[in-house]
Amino acid sequence: RMEALLRPLCWPGPHGSLRAHDREPTAEKQLHECLCLPPAPLAGADLSPFPLAVTFSSCLGTKGMRYETNSVDFKVEADGTVFATRELQIPSEQVAFTVTAWDRQTAERWDAVVRLLVAQPSSTHPARKQSAALDASQPPNDMLLPWPQHQSANGLRRQKRDWVIPPINVPENSRGPFPQQLVRIRSDKDNDIPIRYSITGVGADQPPMEVFSIDSMSGRMYVTRPMDREERASYHLRAHAVDMNGNKVENPIDLYIYVIDMNDNRPEFINQVYNGSVDEGSKPGTYVMTVTANDADDSTTANGMVRYRIVTQTPQSPSQSMFTINSETGDVVTVAAGLDREKVQQYTVIIQATDMEGNLNYGLSNTATAIITVTDVNDNPPEFTASTYAGEVPENQVEVVVANLTVMDRDQPHSPNWNAFYRIISGDPSGHFSIRTDPVTNEGMVTVVKAVDYELNRAFMLTVMVSNQAPLASGIQMSFQSTAGVTISVMDINEAPYFPSNHKLIRLEEGVPTGTVLTTFSAVDPDRFMQQAVRYSKLSDPANWLHINATNGQITTAAVLDRESLYIKNNVYEATFLAADNGIPPASGTGTLQIYLIDINDNAPELLPKEAQICEKPGLNAINITAADADVDPNIGPYVFELPFVPAAVRKNWTISRLNGDYAQLSLRTLYLEAGVYDVPIVVTDSGNPPLSNTSVIKVKVCPCDENGDCTTVGAVAAAGLGTSAIVAILVCIVILLTMVLLFVVWMKRREKERHTKQLLIDPEDDVRDNILKYDEEGGGEEDQDYDLSQLQQPEAMEHVLSKAPGVRRVDERPVGAEPQYPVRPVVPHPGDIGDFISEGLRAADNDPTAPPYDSLLVFDYEGSGSTAGSVSSLNSSSSGDQDYDYLNDWGPRFKKLADMYGGGEED
Repeated sequence: RMEALLRPLCWPGPHGSLRAHDREPTAEKQLHECLCLPPAPLAGADLSPFPLAVTFSSCLGTKGMRYETNSVDFKVEADGTVFATRELQIPSEQVAFTVTAWDRQTAERWDAVVRLLVAQPSSTHPARKQSAALDASQPPNDMLLPWPQHQSANGLRRQKRDWVIPPINVPENSRGPFPQQLVRIRSDKDNDIPIRYSITGVGADQPPMEVFSIDSMSGRMYVTRPMDREERASYHLRAHAVDMNGNKVENPIDLYIYVIDMNDNRPEFINQVYNGSVDEGSKPGTYVMTVTANDADDSTTANGMVRYRIVTQTPQSPSQSMFTINSETGDVVTVAAGLDREKVQQYTVIIQATDMEGNLNYGLSNTATAIITVTDVNDNPPEFTASTYAGEVPENQVEVVVANLTVMDRDQPHSPNWNAFYRIISGDPSGHFSIRTDPVTNEGMVTVVKAVDYELNRAFMLTVMVSNQAPLASGIQMSFQSTAGVTISVMDINEAPYFPSNHKLIRLEEGVPTGTVLTTFSAVDPDRFMQQAVRYSKLSDPANWLHINATNGQITTAAVLDRESLYIKNNVYEATFLAADNGIPPASGTGTLQIYLIDINDNAPELLPKEAQICEKPGLNAINITAADADVDPNIGPYVFELPFVPAAVRKNWTISRLNGDYAQLSLRTLYLEAGVYDVPIVVTDSGNPPLSNTSVIKVKVCPCDENGDCTTVGAVAAAGLGTSAIVAILVCIVILLTMVLLFVVWMKRREKERHTKQLLIDPEDDVRDNILKYDEEGGGEEDQDYDLSQLQQPEAMEHVLSKAPGVRRVDERPVGAEPQYPVRPVVPHPGDIGDFISEGLRAADNDPTAPPYDSLLVFDYEGSGSTAGSVSSLNSSSSGDQDYDYLNDWGPRFKKLADMYGGGEED
């Protein structure tokens, strides 16, 4: 049998009462009391109403204390005595309830959890009475909890090897010292054998590790550090008892450790700033917003019970308390009337949340800011700033702003409660004006949408009403200043004359003589109050057929009108005329006259085709003829086709037959007609009144035909009128022309060859580069100069160079020996890169030792190794005697400078 010693937070006093101890200096004290029921009542037995021999008292005394309990089965008297109010069935384990003590003077409060434990009757187990009592050798904080026993029906006790340990309550944030003993676990077998105790579970050998520890020999369990209920509210451990060899002595028991909550957390608002809104003019009790604060402490105790209140309100207008808050739910509602956005647009409310059910002395608090915006409602009708407005508008103009109507509205700008809507109530039955709202300034712009006429209306008197886009709030009436008058004056301007019957249409027959009066096309000047004259002129007359009188608009013909003219479209001739007044500035209008020309029979019919081809023998084919007339019905077909009587050969050789009203067929009458071209006249007559006739000549080619009825090639030529001699003459001319072209080409080739093969006038073996030419040999003229200049740069033979003595060379000749290879210089430079070409050529010439130095002194000839002439270095000029240089003046103007220098010494 095992027994457990529990170290409670209180222990029996000297008189059997339980003393409460203040554990933490907090605003609210929580006490936990453990009461042991007297051994008389059994587990599950009836407990009659009687006061227990246990008293409850504060450490400061019971004077002025008031006690309450949350259980209807137990009550606490004024002296702290706990008693049962009725007969109870006590469970086999425990009964727990909470007792609250109030101090009437200081308003302090204490909560104590009272647990009733069932004790085993001492008479049943006399041998164990000593173990159930407190051991004098143990510390006074160790309590022995008897192990409940169950009796069988025959009175024999059935022993159960299970530990029944009540939950262990540990306050959070304990100040120690640590380790702090919680409970002592002991098996009744430790009297016989040494037993070792251990615990397992979260907080022991599982994370978080070593929160709890146990003395393996004594069984005392400790807490090693302060607990935090918000981190973990409870622990479930298992206690084990084994012998020194590790063999299990007892079955494991469950230990439940509960962390008692302390008020160590302030309420925290979800947001530091809350935004809400409420309509202006709202009635008291209107919901605004909800604020929420959470407390990490136990919400089932006062530590986590949060209450709200409003600390301050800014501004305090029109009342200091415009809003209130539900202390439990955090709902903010209006409490006073008078919200006016036009006076106060926003309120700033500081809200405080306090735990301990709002006890400001012991509870922890936190604050948040609620910004309440007063939203606008349409409680201010728009009002005109003036009762009357005036404007003027020119006649015949649209989309012109006549006047600007200004209004004042105290509601929120650019909202439906502020946006103005204008209506014209009266004064504009024809709808000449409309009022548009300026979206920026909210002004009404009176605009002309239908042109006004000064001659009809010289002024308008409009009545205008303004309203908002949103309807007015309930109970708000329109202001008398929401209606105004608008006076609009119409300005007279010079209007253009107009033709009342524009696109005037008249009908007449074509061909009327010149000077015929057609109609009077007159215009009307709308300016009735202006004495102005109208003059007319032609604006468009494509055929120049018409004439208009400049003063009265009478139109006459200036030429004969022809319906078949190219200027006629669908029998209609169209002309445009201009009517202009003499106003300032002058105005003009245009009118169109349309003349529908009625056709007369003034065009004789024509025959098509003009040329045709037929076989020389009759019966093979015929020619189809079509009649065409420029007139229209009834001055056209059916047509009459006939051959003239003169010349007689026409009717002898040809015959014509009518196919229908517009077509006829021409064919040969004779059995054979010689091939050739024949002019066949045909008379065609239309059906007009009177009818018109025309003789058309058709050029018919008669030719031999093959078996298919088609003209042969020879026959076609013969029919064209060309004989054999003509054809032969044409072919001979073509051959002669080709021969002349061929001879000319051969002569040009030969001349080109002679020009290229012509020899030079000088000896080709002499190197003529840089040598003096003998100009005294005139030769044959300019043709002698026609030689190849390439020989001056690239001599074909080098024998004259190799035959010279060694060591003597001309400086303009290239060396004969091996030459180093250098980059080839470009021959033809790009025209856009001539500068780079010259620079590159100069650089290559400077670095090429084999290049001829064209810019150095050149040797024009070699005189040999010796000379028969003596040296001229011994010649000296003598200054003795006078030399006469006057003869230099006789040598001409080229020696004049020399004569001036040496002659005339006597004059100097």
